[in-house]
Amino acid sequence: MFKRYRLALFLTLFIISAVALSACDLGSSSQDSAVPTTAVAVPTEQAPTVSPVVQQSPSAARAAPPAQVVEPTIAPTVPTQAPEPTQQPEPTVSANPTQAPAPTRAPSPTEAPAPTSQPEPTAAASPTQAPDTDTEMVIEGTSNGTDAVMVSLSPAAEELTTVDVVKLLKPSIVQIVSEIAAMRFSNSPLPPTGVGTGVILDQQGNILTNNHVIEDAQSLTVTLESGESFPAQIIGRDEVTDLAVIRIQADNLQPAKLGVAAEVEVGEDVIAIGHALGLSGGPTVSKGVVSALGRSINTDQNVTIIDLIQTDASINPGNSGGALVNNAAEVIGINTAIIQGGQGIGFAINIDDAKVVALQLMDQGFVRRGFLGITPVNLTPAIGAQLGLDITEGVILARVIEGTAAAEAGLQIEDVIVMLGSQAIRNTGELSKFLISHQPGETVDIVIIRDGREVSGKLTLRERPG
Repeated sequence: MFKRYRLALFLTLFIISAVALSACDLGSSSQDSAVPTTAVAVPTEQAPTVSPVVQQSPSAARAAPPAQVVEPTIAPTVPTQAPEPTQQPEPTVSANPTQAPAPTRAPSPTEAPAPTSQPEPTAAASPTQAPDTDTEMVIEGTSNGTDAVMVSLSPAAEELTTVDVVKLLKPSIVQIVSEIAAMRFSNSPLPPTGVGTGVILDQQGNILTNNHVIEDAQSLTVTLESGESFPAQIIGRDEVTDLAVIRIQADNLQPAKLGVAAEVEVGEDVIAIGHALGLSGGPTVSKGVVSALGRSINTDQNVTIIDLIQTDASINPGNSGGALVNNAAEVIGINTAIIQGGQGIGFAINIDDAKVVALQLMDQGFVRRGFLGITPVNLTPAIGAQLGLDITEGVILARVIEGTAAAEAGLQIEDVIVMLGSQAIRNTGELSKFLISHQPGETVDIVIIRDGREVSGKLTLRERPG
C-alpha cells in the first residue's frame, strides 16, 4: 500500500515538473518570434491548406522588423522547400473560398513571367516612342520634327485647282493686236485682223509670243488684264521656231512662272489660257490633258517644228502665243498651232526650247545658230520617188548659197542630208535643233545621199550673214 502511494506521488511530481518545463518553453518562443522562418518547418509536411510564411499571426507580423517584410516578387528564402507545381490545383479548378492565393510563391521556369515584369521591347511600343520611319509619320498624320513636315509635302499637295491657276496666270497673259499696213490703204476701215496672245517674261516688259502673230505687223498694241493698253516693239523673232519677243513700257508687271517641259508626262492635266478669237472680256480658259509628246508638224514645205506638246485642251485662233500650264501654275508650252478639221488636237512649243530661243532674242535680237547656207526642204515620199530615192526622210537641198559652209563643203542641189554629227536628220526641225546647239566655228561630220549613194565628209559651221 505504501509502495503504491509512493508511486502515485512520484507520478504526480513528474507531471507537475513536465508542465512547468512546458510553460518555460512557451515563454521562450514568444521572445524568439523575430525569426518567423523557424515557426514552420518544411511546407511539404503541412496540410495543403497551410499558407506560406508571410501568413503569420498579426502579433508576429507586427513584431517583425520592416527589413524582413517579403515583397510579392521575391522568392522564398528556402526555394527547395517550395511546393512543386504539380501539387497545386490547375488554374481552371475553382479554389476553396477560404483559401487565399500565395503571393510569394516563386514561379517555376516553365511558368509565365510575373505580371510585374517589364514587357519585351518588341511586345508593344511605348506610347511616347516615335515612329520608326518617315513613312509612318505621314500615314499616322504626325509631325514629329522637321523631317515629318518635309515628307508630308507630296507633289499632290502642291497642285492647285483650275480656279487658282487661272487667278495666278491671268495677270501674266496679254492680248496682242497687230495692224497690217495694207489696211491703211484700203477704202474701207477694216478692223485689225492680227489678234494673238503673249506671256510676260519679266518686269522689264519682255513678252513671249509666236512669230506668226507679229511678223506682218506695222504696229502692235498690248492689252493687260487690267484693261490698260501699251504700244509694243519687236525685239526679235525666229521663223524657224515660230517664236518672237516684243516689249512694252509698263510698271508693276507680273511675270509668269516657267516650268520644265522635260518633266511633263502624257496624261497630265493642262490648262490653255489665251485670247481666243479676240473676244472681249479677258482670256479664254480651256482644260485638257497632254495627249502626246515629241510631235512634229510642218508649217510649210521648208519649216518643221519638232518636240511639240500635243493637247486636247481647246485651242482656237487668237490662242497663238498663249500659255499651256500645269496644275502648279507653271508655263510648260507656248500654244502655236491646230490641225484644221481635227477635233481636240492642238500643239504647243515646249518651254525648254522656247527658253533657249527667248533668251537669245532678248540678248541679241536673233538666234545664233550654226549656219549652213542652204534652203532646206523636207523630203517626202513623193519627192523621193520623183528623184528615184529609196529613203523617205531627210532634208533635201533646194538651194546652196555661194561662199557659205555648205558651198565650201561641196554640197549640191538635190543632196539629201541624213545625219549631222551623231544625230539623224529627218526633217528641218531636227536640222534647226542641231544648229542651235552647235555654234559657228564647230566642225561636224555630215552624211548625205547623192545619186542614191551615201557620201560622208566634214563641214565647218559659219555665222549667218547680217
